[in-house]
Parts: sequence; C-alpha cells; structure tokens
Amino acid sequence: MTSTPVTVLSLATAVPSHQLEQSAVAELARRVYARGFARFPKLAEIYSNAGIERRYSVRPLEWFAEPHDWTQRTQAYLEGADALFIAAARAALDRAGIAARDVDVIVTVSSSGIATPSIEARVGAEMGFKPSVMRVPVFGRGCGGGAAGLSVGARLARAAPGEVVLVVAVELSTLAFRSDRGAKADIICSALFGDGAAALVLRAGREKGALRIGATGEHTWPNTLDIMGWTVDPVGLGVVLSRSLPRFIEQRLAAPLRRFIKGAKLTAPQFVCHPGGAKVLDGIEAALELQKGTLRDEREVLRCYGNMSAPTVLFVLERALRRSLRGTAVMTALGPGFTLSFLALEAAA
Repeated sequence: MTSTPVTVLSLATAVPSHQLEQSAVAELARRVYARGFARFPKLAEIYSNAGIERRYSVRPLEWFAEPHDWTQRTQAYLEGADALFIAAARAALDRAGIAARDVDVIVTVSSSGIATPSIEARVGAEMGFKPSVMRVPVFGRGCGGGAAGLSVGARLARAAPGEVVLVVAVELSTLAFRSDRGAKADIICSALFGDGAAALVLRAGREKGALRIGATGEHTWPNTLDIMGWTVDPVGLGVVLSRSLPRFIEQRLAAPLRRFIKGAKLTAPQFVCHPGGAKVLDGIEAALELQKGTLRDEREVLRCYGNMSAPTVLFVLERALRRSLRGTAVMTALGPGFTLSFLALEAAA
C-alpha cells in the first residue's frame, strides 16, 4: 500500500423507483425490435441468458416503447441524475457523520447524459455544499467510471490530508434504449442496462475505518477505441459494444493486472470487479484463472440491478463489505478507451 492510505468513511447506493422485470423488458423488446429479432432470432435468448432478473429505471417501462429525442432524454437525465445524486450523497454523508457544508472536494462521475453546469452544481444549494467546494466532474469513462472516479477521489484526498472528498457516480444508462435502431448492440444494451448511483466519503490521514485505498492505476490498450463507447446523433446516445469484448478480456486482462498487483506488493488479493455482463464475468474469471462462479458478489449485483455502468462496481464493493470482506483486494473496472482501472483496497480484519 502507499505511504498515505485513504480511508473510506462511508459508502451508500441508490436506485430509482421504477423496477423493470427482465421478462417484461424482453416482451417490450420483442415488439420494439421485431425486425431485428426476425433477422437475428437467437438475440431473444440474450434476455434469459444475461444473468439479470430485474433492473431499475428513472422512467417506467412504457416510456421506452415511444420515440424520444435529445431534449426529452436530456430532461429525463437531468431530473433522474439530480435525484439519485442527492439520495446517494446524503446517505453517504449521514453514515459518515459529516455535513454537506464540510465537504471540500466533489468528484462526480457520469457519462450517460450531458449536464452543464454539471450535476453537483445543479444540486449544490439543495445539498448545502459550501461555495468554496472544489468541483471535479468526470465524463467519458463509462463502465470504468466507478473505479476511475474513486481513484481520482483517492488521489485528491491523498494530496490534501484531512480534507473531505465526496465521490458520486450516477448513471442513467436505460436512457440509451433506442427504439429507432435495431442493431445487435442496441438489443444487447436493452437487455443489460439499469440506472443507479453510489457515493463514497473519503479522507486521508489518521482515520478509523473499515476500508482503505492504497495504490491506484490504469492501463489503456492502443487501437481499441471501437470496443466500447457512445455515438451521438440527433436522437440520443448510441451504444458502441464490440462482440469481441469477452474474448479480449480473457486474453488481455491478466498481464496489466498482474503488473499492478506486483507493483502494489499485494499477496493473493481478492477481487472486486465491474460486472459488465455474464459473458464478461466469465472472461474475467478465465483471465484470472478463477473457478467459474467465484465472482459471486458481481453476479448477484448483476442479477438484482443489471449493468448500471459506473456505479455498478461500487454496488459490488458494498455487497462485499456487508459479506465481511477482509484483507487485501483489488477493484477493477473496464471502460471506453479501452481502459482498465484498478485500486488496491485493504479491509480491516
């Protein structure tokens, strides 16, 4: 671990009120993507093979059956992201026993919509943040944003011991559901994505806490911009998701991760991974030479919430801590770039 560890004083998660059962989503998709299913009949199996039973959304299921333009999607994003940010941030601050006015730095991670001013500014008055708070919005990290944003927060906390850093990841990935498109990636997107938020309160120095953050790192593979990301058009965001992703992970994940583990001087760490999907988890387990099914917290979060993009790995961390995570661990998440983000964690015995 590094010489100045950062303590996670609290962690909280939040989801919106609309629960989407996977069976109902599959039925809607069969109507919306009828032509796509006619061309690719096996795509219907994605919904039953995704390892997902339910997800949560800022809009009811019926909303997705109708066309929506950028203006309507953006309005849904702003309303939903503001509410989820407040819910997760307030819960985390309450658990840490810290008032919003005492937060010194806010790192806001979100890539599923555009807000300028960014979300923490939009909710600043309602939250009660002080005028001098440092705002650090992080955009474009996608599914890797939870680990990447936490890494940014940890580095900022380490640079100013004693200051309170609030990290909030909030994504409304269901808003990328496109009824006007029917490519395989769009159908897969409709089977995977959910909405949610997670918030953590960090501080460096002599702190008591159950979890500490040590070394952080990243690895970006060259010539991989087409693996994951968004396209932008007049209707909204369009998912970019390569079918080669699980195989890529299986073949390429281990080497940079092992270098990080060696550099951080970790011995036989546990893993806390972003569960992008069932096949992605299979690829991670194969790459790390883990028995299939080892990443059970990841699979349980995927089952109950789907892939919420950035916050998902923080839901996994919350579940692992509740299950009495002890000793050293490595958090990993993969996102557009194509980039692997990782953090060394140490849970108190």
